Amino acid sequence: MDVQLLIACSVMMTLMVILPGPDWAYLIAAGTRERTILPSLAGILLGYLAVVAAVAIGVGAVVAALPWFIVALTLAAAAYLTYLGVRVLRQPPVVAATVSGGAAATSARPWLRLLQGAGVSGLNPKGLLVLVVLLPQFTDAAGSWPIPVQLAVLGLIFVAACAAVYSVVGFGARTVLRLRPTAMRIVSRVSGAAMIVLAGVLVVEQVAHLVG
Repeated sequence: MDVQLLIACSVMMTLMVILPGPDWAYLIAAGTRERTILPSLAGILLGYLAVVAAVAIGVGAVVAALPWFIVALTLAAAAYLTYLGVRVLRQPPVVAATVSGGAAATSARPWLRLLQGAGVSGLNPKGLLVLVVLLPQFTDAAGSWPIPVQLAVLGLIFVAACAAVYSVVGFGARTVLRLRPTAMRIVSRVSGAAMIVLAGVLVVEQVAHLVG
């Protein structure tokens, strides 16, 4: 693949990841609530890896050609984000009691947080926009690599950008906010409210698109 094309794609995808969205809100909430963000982060990356695999084998092109599917997926994402946001607001984090090893107790099982993270990223319209719509634009039909391989490589770059940025977001929330209980509660409520607001924005955008 062309090096300049890879660099351009990497910059674009990193900028997309840096923009706050459902992934940010979920990982900030995980950082303030859980003993470790690793299951939540792994779930986010797992969800995106599944989308990358689907795009690489050609499912992405089929999805892009079915506007109703994107609408349904967006509404499902809005409903899921609303559920997570309400859950965070109803059960705000507290400074957990420490155990002998000095670690705080977790509030959810790791496998559940893994599934929740995969649901957030797998239904994230921003991620779908990058992987289904924008990613194919950086492929080179005349290149030496087959298109599916190019899509897989570009998709893995996106997942790597997610891993780097979201690690900073999640661990930053955990490290800084746990030292400030008041700030932790405020940020947790803001992240929960942000999920609900993002859900509303997704629905409004889809309604406006359908009406327009």
